[in-house]
Amino acid sequence: MNEEIEDILFREDLKLADIKKRAMAFFIDEMLLSFLLIIALWDTFSTATNVEEMINVTNMFFLEYMFMKIAYQGFFIMHYGASLGKMAMKIRVIEIKTLDNPSVVSSLNRAIFRVISEMIFYLGFLWGILDPARQTWHDKTARTLVVNV
Repeated sequence: MNEEIEDILFREDLKLADIKKRAMAFFIDEMLLSFLLIIALWDTFSTATNVEEMINVTNMFFLEYMFMKIAYQGFFIMHYGASLGKMAMKIRVIEIKTLDNPSVVSSLNRAIFRVISEMIFYLGFLWGILDPARQTWHDKTARTLVVNV
């Protein structure tokens, strides 16, 4: 782990969030956003008669869904330091430099790279599992850490 990060964690008595908590927070957020998409597009989804048609409807709104994910993550991380899933799991995102909620730029950077990481077979998330500081690609680019509350 980076010596600077170790020093900050020790000095501020912070503990990195474990992978299980982060994975559960991810699952909660994904389910919430999926349900919101289905509710928003209920008229379109209700006309689908089979799974293949539902997949086609979902694919039609791919860009809107990605924008929704970026807006959701960016807003909640910037204002609260945590998405609803992270709040439920009692973890939060902090900017390494300030030890506070990430700035607007950091939050949007993190949200955009989070979506990019998902689109590249979740490799950025796998990186976080293997990284000693548990930093995913979106944490690295935004210079953030996920810690226990």
